[in-house]
Amino acid sequence: MFLRKTMLAACCASTLLPLTTVYAAQAQQFPSEQGSISATPIAIGLDHPWAVAFLPDKQGFLVTERPGHLRVVSPDGKLSAPLTGVPQVWAKGQGGLLDVALSPDFKQDRLVYLSYAEGGGEGGTAGTAVGRGRLADDLSGLHDFKVILRQEPKLSTGNHFGSRLAFDRDGYLFVSLGENNDRPTAQDLDKLQGKVVRIYPDGRVPDDNPFVGQPGVRPEIWSYGQRNPQGLALNPWSGTLWENEHGPRGGDEINLIERGKNYGWPLATHGINYSLTPIPEAKGKAVEGTVAPHHVWEKSPAISGMAFYDADRFKAWQHNLFIGALASQELIRLQFDGDKAIHEERLLGGLNARIRDVRQGPDGFLYVLTDEDDGVLYRVGLNQD
Repeated sequence: MFLRKTMLAACCASTLLPLTTVYAAQAQQFPSEQGSISATPIAIGLDHPWAVAFLPDKQGFLVTERPGHLRVVSPDGKLSAPLTGVPQVWAKGQGGLLDVALSPDFKQDRLVYLSYAEGGGEGGTAGTAVGRGRLADDLSGLHDFKVILRQEPKLSTGNHFGSRLAFDRDGYLFVSLGENNDRPTAQDLDKLQGKVVRIYPDGRVPDDNPFVGQPGVRPEIWSYGQRNPQGLALNPWSGTLWENEHGPRGGDEINLIERGKNYGWPLATHGINYSLTPIPEAKGKAVEGTVAPHHVWEKSPAISGMAFYDADRFKAWQHNLFIGALASQELIRLQFDGDKAIHEERLLGGLNARIRDVRQGPDGFLYVLTDEDDGVLYRVGLNQD
C-alpha cells in the first residue's frame, strides 16, 4: 500500500509541472490594494458547486455539487465520477447537497461529513440533515454513511437550509441551520430552525450544552435567533466561532457565536421584506436580550462561505477574513484591529460570478468556488514580484 501511494504521489508530482504552465496561461489578473491577484482555474464544469475540502497528502479536493453529487477534483483538475454512497438529497429551490468537512482525525478514520437538504416532511417539506461516511481508499465513494443530525420538524418548501459545518479545537462539531423561511421558529427552542448546534462527531449531545435538561428544549442548541447561515469558521487566533448569514432585504451580518446567546432574528434586524414592507416581528435593529451583529451590511451582498487567512505565503493577507458574495459577485476582504473590522475591500468582481465558497488551502492559496451551471474552482493568490 505504501509503495502504491508513493508511486501515485510521484506520478502526480511529475504531471503537475507542465499543467502548472497550462494553468498559468489561463490565469486571470485582477487589481487589489495590495497588488495584482491571479485567479487560476483548477477545475471547470462543476454543477453549482457549494463547498470544497482538501484531501491530505496532495490527493486533491472534495467538492459538493448542489444537485446531489460529491466529486473528487484531482491535483491536475480532473473531475471524478460522482462518488457512491452519498445520501439522496432534496435538490429543490435552495436545497441540495451543501457543505463538506473532513474529520479532524481524517488520516486515521477517513470520515467525511456532509450537510444537505433532506425531504420526507409533512406535505412534501424538507429540512437540513448532517451525516458522515468513510471515504474509500481509492476515493470512489463513501462507505457506511450514517445520519447524525436531523432538523426536525422539516418545514422548508425550498428556502433557508443553511448550512455549514465547523469543528472547534476540542473536536466538537458545530452546524449552522437555517430557519426554513419560517421566521418565528428561529426563537422557538423546541425546534432546530434558525440555530447553531453543537454535537459530538458521532451526533451525541454534550452534557454541557446550554439547554441540556430543560423541558421542551432541543439539547443540541448552542445559539439561536439565526436566519439563513451561509458561513461558519473558527477564528484560528482566538478559537472563537464566527458565523455569517443572509439578512432579508438588507442586514447581512457576521456574528461571534457564544454559548446560549440569542442573535435576534426575527425580533432584531437591519433589513426589511423583499416586498419593501417591515418584518412583522421586528422590534428594531437592537433588541434587549439579543446580541447585536459583530458586523453588518445595510445593503446585502448576499454573503456566503468564509475563511480566515493565517498562512505565511501572503503576509499582506494575514489576520484577514475572506467572504464570498453571491449577489454582488465578489470576494470580500475584511481587515481587523483585534476583532473589529476596520477596512473592507471587494475583490474578483471581474469574474462576474457568484462566489459560493472560499477556503484557505494547505499551500497558503485561497480556493474559491463559483456557483454557476458551469462552476469553477479557482486558486487565488497575490502576485509577488
